[in-house]
Amino acid sequence: MFTAGNNDNKKELDAFKAELSEKDFQAFSDFIYSEYGIKMPPVKRVMLQGRLLKRIRDLNMKSYTEYKEYFFSKEGQKKEIFNFLNVVTTNKTDFFREPIHFDFLKDEVLAQHNGSGTFKVWSAGCSSGEEPYTISIVLNEYKRIAPGFNFSIYGSDISNKVLSNAAKGVYAENKISIIPLEQKKRYFLKSKDRTNPTVRVKPELQRNIVLKHVNLMDSHYDIGETFDVIFCRNVLIYFDRDTQERVISKLCNYLKPGGIFFIGHSESLSGMKVPLEHVKPTVFRKI
Repeated sequence: MFTAGNNDNKKELDAFKAELSEKDFQAFSDFIYSEYGIKMPPVKRVMLQGRLLKRIRDLNMKSYTEYKEYFFSKEGQKKEIFNFLNVVTTNKTDFFREPIHFDFLKDEVLAQHNGSGTFKVWSAGCSSGEEPYTISIVLNEYKRIAPGFNFSIYGSDISNKVLSNAAKGVYAENKISIIPLEQKKRYFLKSKDRTNPTVRVKPELQRNIVLKHVNLMDSHYDIGETFDVIFCRNVLIYFDRDTQERVISKLCNYLKPGGIFFIGHSESLSGMKVPLEHVKPTVFRKI
């Protein structure tokens, strides 16, 4: 979720002739951890300094301390919080990322589905939409051979900016290079501007997807349903161990008994007291 700043940020910082003090960084770091469970160790200070520079410029402020004082004011907590989150969170994702999960969804989960009711999937930490749209491709492909099959997909993220991008469903054309040609034609529209080749997802791919803002650190989630499958991949790595366990336990409250829970390949549930049993690496079933 966090990456080092680029050279342009460094040049701007030199021109700005200011830096984020250790004290101000700690205030932001403590806030991010307490409210969102995201770890931001001291080595991330320069990164955060670079990320906040544009917001300081946009607000015509003269220092990081001035921004900090505004951010923690009553007005700042009301108006600036989502801008802050959009600045400090990076959302890297791809279509069919970690494809073994989508193979398991198709070959194991759907193959054993009894066909009754609506099959429900939650993409927790859906970022800019590639994951829920990938899930939609898999489920739409299954529906082609099982016409009575119905499904819904719930995509959530903490960043309103990436949720807005997900809702638009527009991507650089090279983002879908991994997708077979037949499915590209079935689910995407090419832009006419060949100087900036993009694709847009077709309405049928979006039809069964709902996108919502959710902070996984909240005590409960305003979701009145349970799911057959939950994807929570490459999100937990930004939390400490205790926070990971609490978040997974809460997510499991929304997973049906026997439902499948996917995590990222760089994540582990080893030693956690959660109601999940190991199926295969990064794949779990609710007990």
